[in-house]
Amino acid sequence: MADLSELYQQVILDHNKKPRNFRVLETANRRQEGYNPLCGDQLTLYLEMEGEAIKDVAFQGQGCAISKASASMMTAAVKGKSKAEAETMFEEFHRMVKGELDPESEENHLGRLKILSGVREFPARVKCASLSWHTLHAALEGKDESVSTEQPDDGT
Repeated sequence: MADLSELYQQVILDHNKKPRNFRVLETANRRQEGYNPLCGDQLTLYLEMEGEAIKDVAFQGQGCAISKASASMMTAAVKGKSKAEAETMFEEFHRMVKGELDPESEENHLGRLKILSGVREFPARVKCASLSWHTLHAALEGKDESVSTEQPDDGT
């Protein structure tokens, strides 16, 4: 377990220090704001949709290491996926960080995102890890309003 915990920390630190897809996406045709008032995390998610496919995705913002690492890993994971595939990953990720899905024993589509399952051990950090995912979900649905982890229907 110590090895997994160490790997979790290394991945978080790597993605926080060198986030993937951390930029303004000039070709984006969807833009969504997300905010976690509990921790102060803020991000803007940019999507370039081509039909039902996520052609490109990027983000910018500021926040804690978990929030930035989760956004970095999420953008890498959903790039090139269909809207339906990304929505499936959103549901599975959300269930995983809430402790409702064991990514090691239950079938899922999370791949490398499984490393973030350790966040469920820190309930106050679940919203940090979930912010980018809720923002992606809203962007895929074409919502206009900003996403907040403090909204009543959030479920985290």
